[in-house]
Amino acid sequence: MKSFFRKLFFPILSPFESGTDPYSYKPLNRKVLIVVGILFLGLSLFLAPSAIKAGDIGYLLPLIVFSGAGLVCTVVGLLGNDRAVCKIWGNR
Repeated sequence: MKSFFRKLFFPILSPFESGTDPYSYKPLNRKVLIVVGILFLGLSLFLAPSAIKAGDIGYLLPLIVFSGAGLVCTVVGLLGNDRAVCKIWGNR
């Protein structure tokens, strides 16, 4: 099942998993990344009714940004390898 989702989200995972430079992985980084991704997705779900009700195009930008950040953080946290998690945090 995990391999199917890794293939499905390959365009998101490939930039973060590429490279040969050394990295320093801590298991807490993955847990925090998943929590941050869930918080961003929750925030975007909270903003969605406001954006629809307001009907203003200005509400779409935060909705797209928070949804995208939440999706990337959650996918990398759940499906990415250790290098991908370290690339998100920027620690080497």
